[in-house]
Amino acid sequence: MLRKVILAAAGSHRVERLVESAPVSRNVVRRFIAGTGSDDALRCSRELVDNGLAVTIDHLGEDTTNPAQAEATANEYLTLLDALHAAELTPAAEVSVKLSALGQVFDDKQAYEHARSICARASEAGTTVTLDMEDHTTTDSTLEILHKLRVDFPTVGVAVQAYLRRSEADCRDLAVDGLRVRLCKGAYREPESVAFQTRLEVDKSYVRCLNALMGGTGYPMVATHDPRLIAIGEDRARWFDRSPDEFEFQLLHGVRPDEQLRLAGLGYTVRVYLPYGTEWYGYMMRRMAERPANSAFFVRALLSRG
Repeated sequence: MLRKVILAAAGSHRVERLVESAPVSRNVVRRFIAGTGSDDALRCSRELVDNGLAVTIDHLGEDTTNPAQAEATANEYLTLLDALHAAELTPAAEVSVKLSALGQVFDDKQAYEHARSICARASEAGTTVTLDMEDHTTTDSTLEILHKLRVDFPTVGVAVQAYLRRSEADCRDLAVDGLRVRLCKGAYREPESVAFQTRLEVDKSYVRCLNALMGGTGYPMVATHDPRLIAIGEDRARWFDRSPDEFEFQLLHGVRPDEQLRLAGLGYTVRVYLPYGTEWYGYMMRRMAERPANSAFFVRALLSRG
């Protein structure tokens, strides 16, 4: 129930204004977000890489409604990739891209062209790109763009959300030719007709999807903070005879940092999802919805404002 409330709040401009004005927001945001600018992303990336972790950087921004915004987002990624290369942070640092931020909502072709330019720059910088997955209405479009990009940029990856009923079949289709697939639970508000609603259903779907990925010829990226699913990921890797360089774990910046270091110490590749930018509200609320216990002190602080 709390998860549904938080996801509803993620779409409320009134709640967004309240959250942004609350002093406690600063502490919460600093926990999950590198900062507002690319310099912050570079600084945090350096710290993570120096600790033996890999990084995928997301420039926050989903509410792109016109071509100028889409172009500005694409240019930000191009500049970021140049900076990562100059700082010798590649290939340990890659980027994650939301196609909606590149214009997918109003022009699939433009989103593809922007994504292609980012993939080309990433290739020049010695790294790669992962396409984030968003609400279910964009899934087919995102997968179509993925396959077009992989013709020239075969290392481009994509996220799959286990809570969607279609995802097990998608994972079987994507578990090919070294394709990099980030498997996460999912953090958007979706109807029961397309998505599992209970934690148990989502977890079972996650394991089915994980089996499909580990049993294929792609490169699974196990994106979860759930100790049970991490342990199952390790077990499935052994079952399918995968060496540590044939899959990786991914965790969010600010979530279970000790576990990130523990897994890296065992010899696994651990990639930290590192967001930055001014449009942090929707991202932060979805993180709260994924783990409502994290939001208890935050909600209490907001309510105390009267």
